[in-house]
Amino acid sequence: MKRILVTGSYGQIGTELVGALRKKYGGENVVATGRKKPPAILKKDGPYLQLDVLDTNQLHAMLVDYDIDIMIHNASLLSGTGEKDPQLAYRTNIEGSYNVLEAVRILGLDQVMIPSSIAAFGPSTPRENTPNDVIMRPTTAYGVSKVFIELWGEYYVKRYGMDFRSLRYPGIISSETLPGGGTTDYAVEIFYEALKNKRYTSFLDKGTYLPMMYMPDCLKCTIDLIEADVGRLKHRSFNITAMSFAPEEIAAEIKKHIPEFEISYEPDFRQQIAETWPASLDDSAARQEWGWKPDYDLAAMTKDMLEKLSKKLGVDY
Repeated sequence: MKRILVTGSYGQIGTELVGALRKKYGGENVVATGRKKPPAILKKDGPYLQLDVLDTNQLHAMLVDYDIDIMIHNASLLSGTGEKDPQLAYRTNIEGSYNVLEAVRILGLDQVMIPSSIAAFGPSTPRENTPNDVIMRPTTAYGVSKVFIELWGEYYVKRYGMDFRSLRYPGIISSETLPGGGTTDYAVEIFYEALKNKRYTSFLDKGTYLPMMYMPDCLKCTIDLIEADVGRLKHRSFNITAMSFAPEEIAAEIKKHIPEFEISYEPDFRQQIAETWPASLDDSAARQEWGWKPDYDLAAMTKDMLEKLSKKLGVDY
C-alpha cells in the first residue's frame, strides 16, 4: 500500500480529500499536514503533522520519517487572497511548490500531484470550450504561480523522469468546508445565504460563466488521476470540469427548491479576475487518457447541497 502525504489538508479541498484517501487507502497510510491547528476531522483515523513547506529540512525529514511514496501538494494561496498579497502568493505557491518538487526529486518519491487551476489561463485564451493545450497568459499572481507549477513539473518529467501530475481545478463547490478566498466562492456562499436569509448578493455579475465541479467529483477525479496508468498519460496537466453556469443560473436552480429566494449583484474586484478565466472547458484529454467522467450536473449538485446544508445548519426549506 502506498503512503501519501497531503499538504494544505485543512483547506477546502484538502479536508475532504484526506477523508476520502483514508477511507480508500487506510488512515495510517495518509499523513495530513498544514501550518495551522487542524480541525478535529483531520486528527481522526490518521496522523496530522504541522508542516511549513518553506522549511526544506522539515519537509525532507517528514517524507523520510513517514516513508512517503506519493505527495499531494494542495497548500496554496487562492486568487482573491493572492491579489491582496502577491508577495505571499509567490512565497507560498511558487517557492513552496519548488521545494516540494525538489524534495520528490532528491528523495525519489514515486509520484507528486500539484493541482493547477482555471486561473492558469488568461484573457488571450479562448473562453469557450478552452482546449487543454492553449496559450496561457494569466494576469493574476495565483494564475502565474499555477503556470509555473505546470511548466516546472512537466520539465522535471522530461529532465528527471519524475511522475508529476496536475489537474486544472475549476470552481469547487462543497457542502462540508467553507470558501477559502477564491473567485468562484460565490457558488458556495449562495447556498448558505439561500437557506439562512433567502437572498444573496453576488460579487460576480450576471452572465459570468465559469467552469464548476461538485466536491464528490473533485475527489473522484483526483484519486482517479493518482491511480491512472502512467503509460496512458500523454499529458501531465489536465483540464477538468463537470458543468458551467452563471450566477443567475444557479440562483434559478435554487429557486426551484426555495421559491422565495432572491439574488442581487454587486461585482467587486473578483469580477475582473473572472472575466480573464474560461467560461467552459474542453476536458476531452482527461476523458480519453484516464477515463474521466463526472457524476453531478447543476441540478443534481443543487439538490444534494441544499439537503446536506439544511441538515448541517438545522434549517428547513
